[in-house]
Amino acid sequence: MSSKLFIGNLPFGTSDIALNDFVTKAGFHVISAVVARDELTGKPRGFGFVELAEGEDVGRAISDLNGQPFVGRGLITNNPHLPRKGLSRPGTGGVDRHLFHRWAC
Repeated sequence: MSSKLFIGNLPFGTSDIALNDFVTKAGFHVISAVVARDELTGKPRGFGFVELAEGEDVGRAISDLNGQPFVGRGLITNNPHLPRKGLSRPGTGGVDRHLFHRWAC
């Protein structure tokens, strides 16, 4: 079973390969490393996700990588949070607009 990490505060020029190389050089076996990109522009958004191989200690990876300098910036690492379902989106006045649209039509 693999484990995922959230890596934040990445420089905006970071590539998937650079993130993969950094985590690998830190002593972890990486299955994949993906930098999040803006859907419209394709530019990196400053955070990404790393999937570690089976048997890797996620807690150790989080503590070892957190605050480490990466191209002049201290990384922020933690467990990725899954989006919470059933909560409204900001700016909708507390009503999920998709549910409201179905109700109103």
